[in-house]
Amino acid sequence: MVKRSCPSCGLEAGSEKKERGNPISVQLFPPELVEHIVSFLPVKDLVALGQTCHYFHEVCDAEGVWRRICRRLSPRIRDQGSGARPWKRAAILNYTKGLYFQAFGGRRRCLSKSVAPMLAHGYRRFLPTKDHVFILDYVGTLFFLKNALVSSTLGQIQWKRACRYVVLCRGAKDFASDPRCDTVYRKYLYVLATREQPAVVGTTGSRACDCVEVYLQSSGQRVFKMTFHHSMSFKQIVLVGQETQRALLLLTEEGKIYSLVVNETQLDQPRSYTVQLALRKVSRCLPHLRVTCMASNQSSTLYITDQGGVYFEVHTPGVYRDLFGTLQAFDPLDHQMPLALSLPAKVLFCALGYNHLGLVDEFGRIFMQGNNRYGQLGTGDKMDRGEPTQVHYLQRPIALWCGLNHSLVLSQTSDFSKELLGCGCGAGGRLPGWPKGSASFVKLHIKVPLCACSLCSTRECLYMLSSHDIEQCPVYRDLPASRVGGSPEPSQGAGAPQDPGGTAQACEEYLSQIHSCPTLQDRMEKMKEIVGWMPLMAAQKDFFWEALDMLQRAAGGAGPDTSTPES
Repeated sequence: MVKRSCPSCGLEAGSEKKERGNPISVQLFPPELVEHIVSFLPVKDLVALGQTCHYFHEVCDAEGVWRRICRRLSPRIRDQGSGARPWKRAAILNYTKGLYFQAFGGRRRCLSKSVAPMLAHGYRRFLPTKDHVFILDYVGTLFFLKNALVSSTLGQIQWKRACRYVVLCRGAKDFASDPRCDTVYRKYLYVLATREQPAVVGTTGSRACDCVEVYLQSSGQRVFKMTFHHSMSFKQIVLVGQETQRALLLLTEEGKIYSLVVNETQLDQPRSYTVQLALRKVSRCLPHLRVTCMASNQSSTLYITDQGGVYFEVHTPGVYRDLFGTLQAFDPLDHQMPLALSLPAKVLFCALGYNHLGLVDEFGRIFMQGNNRYGQLGTGDKMDRGEPTQVHYLQRPIALWCGLNHSLVLSQTSDFSKELLGCGCGAGGRLPGWPKGSASFVKLHIKVPLCACSLCSTRECLYMLSSHDIEQCPVYRDLPASRVGGSPEPSQGAGAPQDPGGTAQACEEYLSQIHSCPTLQDRMEKMKEIVGWMPLMAAQKDFFWEALDMLQRAAGGAGPDTSTPES
């Protein structure tokens, strides 16, 4: 019998001492022995044991325990990485890693998990292409997950996604492909990597130089490579423009942006040529700005600075009109002129769709802007927004994604579970559970992994990446009381409260739509649709939808309702 209590607390009663023997405190064992024993527990049980008392918290949090767990989870990993707690971080990264996907078509619409490369040290980024999926881990290894025909347990041959993997390259920093949402255009994969270059005449030793390698996504064959001077170090790459004028934007460690142009249609031709690397206008005209990250689509680019500022490049008049509602400041002769977006707080991250965008500030507030034809801004209506507009009922998202005409938000509930919300066009199953779409963010009918951290949607499939890094948890600030938005106070002398958003008029229109429905079932369906349009919190919408489903099931056996609306 082993007890956790201190040995100075005394022994058990005489009767129990005779039956069970003398109790022994676990604190009498050598710490190395206790750590060795608890290291055989599953990670979930180890975390639960560490929450029982202070002694087991210290034991279960020891680096020696996590070192053994990491080697058990990933025996081929030699480098545990860096940081204050390298072994614990490495173990949790490899325990929580996973790529999940759900196909929009077909009979089986359930969440599936891809093959997990044994050599992968956690998952940092992923990108689906036309035929396959590419994953980058935390030590710079880029994996090539292939779709293939496999034999099922019943002996049937079936097509399965991401079921085999190979190592594409090592030493990778970042990678990108065609920025359009349709993966059919993603023919090439551009990889930003570091390579050792042999010493030149007159020097000793090799030097590490950054380079961009271009691979065919279909086969993984490298077709092109460009190497930069050893004095230039980059950390991110994005693409913008058409195939014949593909611009590569490279972000340096110092926050400067360089660009070069290649012709993708000639990459597969075996020849050598020189491309010109030039400083982008946003870094040339605003040299004081230090850019921390970039986002792009086919015809626009967005930059976020270290101070939380946002700058825009828009290259076509149609997208400019969708984003800003006017062509007043658009210059067709100068597409690289950066435009500053006005926001009340520091922006942490963003998502850029074809003609709309989403921004998340340091207080966890979500701002949407651009075209809203399908309700992809989640504002409860279908009115375009020419400036950032806050979505009040959503806060503190984990990830935000904007596509062609719909948007997705990954959020965490009060019980630390994850849920996926979506708005916009629901055609093709891109909003599971909402085939007609929604003008407000609604909870999608999909099971979200507990450690999901990023997402991406294509025409055929929805992907979610699972990974937890204990050193990169997003921290939002609490909004000061003086800046908490509320209902506008009526001005003095006003006879009646104003309705700037037209809420009363919208409710009257909703009632008119319900009144025009001929049957009770039609009225229920219309009411559920209206709840999705209204700017309510996610929990409130779930309540109304569940209540309406209960009423609809209760009235299902009564047949069509032929009574008048007044009854």
